[in-house]
This record gives sequence, structure tokens and C-alpha cells, in this order.
Amino acid sequence: MKHIIRPIAYAAVLASASFLSTFAQAADISGAGATFPYPIYAKWADAYKTETGNGLNYQSIGSGGGIKQIKAKTVTFGASDAPLSGDELKEAGLAQFPMVMGGIVPVVNVEGLKSGELVLDGETLAKIFMGEITSWDDEAIKKLNPDAKLPSQAIAVVHRSDGSGTTYNFTYYLGDISADWKEKIGVDKAVEWPVGIGAKGNEGVANNVAQTAGSIGYVEYAYAKQNNMTYADMLNKDGKKVAPTAEAFAAAAASADWNSQPGYGVILANQPGAESWPMTAATWILVYEKPEDAAATTEALKFFDWSYKNGGKMADELDYVAMPESVVKSVEEMWAKDIVGEDGKPLFPAM
Repeated sequence: MKHIIRPIAYAAVLASASFLSTFAQAADISGAGATFPYPIYAKWADAYKTETGNGLNYQSIGSGGGIKQIKAKTVTFGASDAPLSGDELKEAGLAQFPMVMGGIVPVVNVEGLKSGELVLDGETLAKIFMGEITSWDDEAIKKLNPDAKLPSQAIAVVHRSDGSGTTYNFTYYLGDISADWKEKIGVDKAVEWPVGIGAKGNEGVANNVAQTAGSIGYVEYAYAKQNNMTYADMLNKDGKKVAPTAEAFAAAAASADWNSQPGYGVILANQPGAESWPMTAATWILVYEKPEDAAATTEALKFFDWSYKNGGKMADELDYVAMPESVVKSVEEMWAKDIVGEDGKPLFPAM
């Protein structure tokens, strides 16, 4: 099995069932949810299987689907790029913790443009996805790109059709930038898009953009990188042009106070700093504090612990950002305190 599964080539497989089907055995760890972290979860799972013999059966179905499945108790863990609120966590009896960070990028299919040759800002991006800017040679885009060869071509918007944490973070950023967006469209895992083509998963958006001339979409950076897609640079909160890199994602997360929100639910969009990528996001894991299948949850925690401790280099290779050691320590202390068996004893004592 390859270490990296290319999302476009495997889109049909991902949509149908689960990744790492060779791991889909009774004893395997089961999870479902976000497509944002799929590439790194696949890479970690491959390495973990090689080292321990234990596999991972993960359904890459979107954050909304992951939340539904963990609440329905059909999987051991859910995965979401949109954090649940403290009240939601308490009501469902769930623990939540961040697993890794990455960046959302605008990807385009405009003939003659290469990655880094196009720059956008949040206001312009909002107007494109609201259908107010409809051509690539619009004055607003030309003003940001005086030296670019912009065609007189209609813009084809591609957005997510499923409940998506990537959409949540993307719309959160646009709402933070644009009052019109916040009022008219809002911030959520699924919104009423004024224009565009809907596609399922990060892989579906990537696939549609790759096949549609004049298109623009938004995907997690690993999907753009793996498939050699053209992405736009952005102007950040400090007005600086930045490219999507692991360093830029880390810069956005540098001042995050992870303990300021229940379940570490900190949104990293539009953070200050000259080097910060404006659409940086974390992705979270959801498990029951008192799971019905304690053995399965214990195995899942072992995998997450292994990934925290051994997965940093693999995350770097895909331009994700590993969680800081201080956050990992806090998370594992939370595991030891809050995630327990029927006897009240922790399933994963703090190391």
C-alpha cells in the first residue's frame, strides 16, 4: 500500500466506504469524519500498521457525517474540523481534542497561471463566492495582480456539498473579513451558497476544480500539493502577501490559547502576524468520556498517542503542523482525568 493516497485518483473509493480497506478487520480502530486530515491520517495509519500490526478503518465522509456517526455510536471516534461547543460536548458526553493543524487554500484552474502568481484577499474571495465578482479580469482581482495575465473568463465557483469542517473554517474566515458575508451567508459546516457547483469532500472539490476551466475552490493544502494544483497566495490580516506553507500555518497558531475554549476548540482563522496564513485550521477528535466499548477506545487513544509522539515528521512532509508538546501534554492529562471505563479508572493513564 502506498503511503500517500492521492485524493483525486481515489475519490470514488473514499466516497463509498473507508480508507485503508486492507485494515478493515474486526479488531481495527474505527472512525469517521473530516476529509481535511485524511492524507495525514492515512500516512500515520500506514506507519502504525507496520509498527504495531493494528489498523485503522476511517470513513472520510466530512465533519458533519463524523459527528453524526460518533453520536450514533457506530464508530469509536469521530473527526471534525468544526469544534463542538462546551454545551454540545457535555450533552453528548464527549471529549474533544485537536490532532493536527493545516491550512485551507484557494485553488484555481486558470490557463497560464501558476501557483504563487495570483494573490487574493479575504474581501475579494468573499465577493467571488457570493457571486458578486464573476470574471477573472474583474477590476478587484486586477488591482491585486497588476502583473498577472488575467483572462476575460467566467469564474466557476466550486464549494462543498456536504457538512464540512473545512467549510466551517472557510466561512468563519470570510465572515471575519466581510460583514456582508457574515450577514447574508453566515458561518457553518453547510451554508446556502449563492453560486457554484457542489462537491463532496476535499477530494471532490479538488477533482471538480481540476476538471473545470476557470474554476476556483477551497481545499486543505495537502490536497492541492499532492495533486499539483494551482493555488493562490493571500494577503493576511497584517496586509502581507503570504504563501501556504507549514511555517505560515505554524505562525498563525503560535499565539493560540488552546485552553481558552472547551474541548480546545480554538479557531485559527485570520490571526495577526506578518507570516501568518489567514486560513489556518485545526482538526479535532471526538470520543466518549465513558465509552460503551472501553477496549476499542483504549486502542484508539494508543493510536492518537503514537501519532502525537511519532507523526511530526510525516505531518511536516505533507505541510501539516503537529500539535505543540504543551498541548499534547494537556490533552493526555485530560484523557487520564476524563476518559474512563465502567469502573471509573482511566483508559489511558497520563504518561
